[in-house]
Amino acid sequence: MSVKKSKSRGLGRGLSALMADVTPESEGRASSEPRRPDQKVPIEKLRANPNQPRRTFSQDQLDDLAASVKEKGIIQPLIVRSVSFDEYEIVAGERRWRAAQMAQLHEIPVIIRDLDDTEVLEIAIIENIQRADLNAVEEAAGYKQLMDKFGHTQEKLSQALGKSRSHIANLMRLLTLPMDVQTLVVEGKLSAGHARALITANNASELAKEVVRKGLSVRETEAMVQKQSHNDEEKQTKAKRNRPEKDADTRALEKDLSAILAMKVSINHKPGSETGQVVLNYENLDQLDDLCAKLSR
Repeated sequence: MSVKKSKSRGLGRGLSALMADVTPESEGRASSEPRRPDQKVPIEKLRANPNQPRRTFSQDQLDDLAASVKEKGIIQPLIVRSVSFDEYEIVAGERRWRAAQMAQLHEIPVIIRDLDDTEVLEIAIIENIQRADLNAVEEAAGYKQLMDKFGHTQEKLSQALGKSRSHIANLMRLLTLPMDVQTLVVEGKLSAGHARALITANNASELAKEVVRKGLSVRETEAMVQKQSHNDEEKQTKAKRNRPEKDADTRALEKDLSAILAMKVSINHKPGSETGQVVLNYENLDQLDDLCAKLSR
């Protein structure tokens, strides 16, 4: 298959061609490259990919898969690459390999592909997204890896993976949540719907704990976030009304400093004390560089 290399990816194959490695036959092959014939390889000649993005495997799912493999065998071959004369590294299908070991199979079907390290990682990520029972955060992390490491856009992922662009975008927004909230999703204590409702909350961590403790529904969580947002707006409005006006000397000093530094300066003096804050607002990184230069003289 001849595909022009993309500068942003540096791969000899396009995403659609790599998808053909991990897409079941029933879904059709995305590549025109003829499928290589399966061959049987002794199970001890295979080894796991040390850079496999997924580190944990559900024991219950492995037990179920092992029972199926023991009864029907491995229906879809593993994708592997040769690493020595008679040893192979698994590119796609580590769960099937583990299940085959549990089922005490001696040989398993494989398709040997000539892939570099970058392509192996990309296929491993795609396989996890396509096959494994991922939670929302793990799936979002997979999309982010494909975009960060290989320059794929949400549109390209949408077309190649059969997922809507909005689905990909909404899941990736979950990665903006605090890590403790993401952990609750990974542990199954929060659903993706709950997590999406918390994205705009100022104190998502506290609200997430409350959602779990009270067993709130997604709608109840959305209502709680909206109520908190409304209360925060009222507090900010009240604080602005109660904030004392700056005196003429303070305003004049702000203007002088703003002219000297070429950026907006705000002086917030605490009434009744000798303490306060000087806030400098830069509009771009060039302004920040200029400020650092002035302060370091």
